[in-house]
Amino acid sequence: MQNTHTVFAQLSRENSLTDTDRAIMRAFEQLMGGRPEISDGSVTVVNIAAEAGISRASYYRSFVAAAIKEILAAPATERPEIDELKAEAAQLRKELRELRRQKAEETKELRRTAATYANHIQVLTLRNAELEGETAALRGQIEKAHEGTVRLIRPHREP
Repeated sequence: MQNTHTVFAQLSRENSLTDTDRAIMRAFEQLMGGRPEISDGSVTVVNIAAEAGISRASYYRSFVAAAIKEILAAPATERPEIDELKAEAAQLRKELRELRRQKAEETKELRRTAATYANHIQVLTLRNAELEGETAALRGQIEKAHEGTVRLIRPHREP
């Protein structure tokens, strides 16, 4: 926050500030301090303009907008917790989309595998039925060939 005060103090010394400029600085400091009155607390142009009670066009016409852009671009600038939470939520949504994509891909692959297995099972079932038919025909032929012959039910055992 010291960086913001320093930049705004320098702007005040070097330029004559309008009420709009002061409103923008005040709104920016409120948002950076985590004290929004109107908006959701994110540090965006829309929220700064809403907190300042001005239009976005008025915000962009102010030289304070360029200073705010520099402040936000500095790596040492601490963002309000709401911005960090929104960034984290966006990252989690991205990860969730990726996990859903992976799950859909795995499901698709599993369905393909199940369809392949079902086809194999169908082929094997048909072949099994064919073999059972052939086996029944062969047994019929054996029975016809042995008609009229005596077959032992139990093999004879010698004492």
